[in-house]
Amino acid sequence: MSSNEYFQVVGRRKTATARVRLTSGKGTVTINDKPASEYFAESKYLLAKLQEPFGVLDLENKYTITVRVSGGGIEGQAEAIRLGIAKALSAMNESLKGTLKRAELLTRDSREKERKKFGLKGARKQRQFTKR
Repeated sequence: MSSNEYFQVVGRRKTATARVRLTSGKGTVTINDKPASEYFAESKYLLAKLQEPFGVLDLENKYTITVRVSGGGIEGQAEAIRLGIAKALSAMNESLKGTLKRAELLTRDSREKERKKFGLKGARKQRQFTKR
């Protein structure tokens, strides 16, 4: 991988979409022009979730990540970024794909919120039945 070469991938979860750009570097993570520690300041758990693909492959602090993320909440955004990082690593080196797949990091979680239907109180909740 040369100095200006990068891999760009899209990761999604619920309504969150993350465009992840992976380059060789010092291991910094920038999300929407902010450091990841500032973007996910209220949750150390979400920061750990971002490092999961690197932890599985023992590649900590070898790649610089730049992310543009939109939509969803912070949990969905973190999972979209994690999927994007894993996909970028497998695009960079095809031999890492099996390890990431066994760790279930390359699978998109397709669960989305079910829409509310007409005549119901929610997606599935019925009106209360009255006998008399």
